[in-house]
Amino acid sequence: MFSIEHEFDSTVITLVDEGAAPLKEDVVVNAFEECVTVEQYDPRTDTVLRITLSMSQLRDLGAALDLPEGVYLREPGG
Repeated sequence: MFSIEHEFDSTVITLVDEGAAPLKEDVVVNAFEECVTVEQYDPRTDTVLRITLSMSQLRDLGAALDLPEGVYLREPGG
């Protein structure tokens, strides 16, 4: 299950783990104009872990999901 909310300066997507136990904490994706953050609560440390991706990194990730193993260089603007 997931939800999508539009905030003033970002779009927030929350991914809820509905699989078999043990379940993982929710993942929150914040899409801003200049970057995307991925957050997940870590109960072991009682902190929220955050990864920030530039828009270029996000495009690389999207492209990588559809490619076989290897090293690639994306064309500028592609």
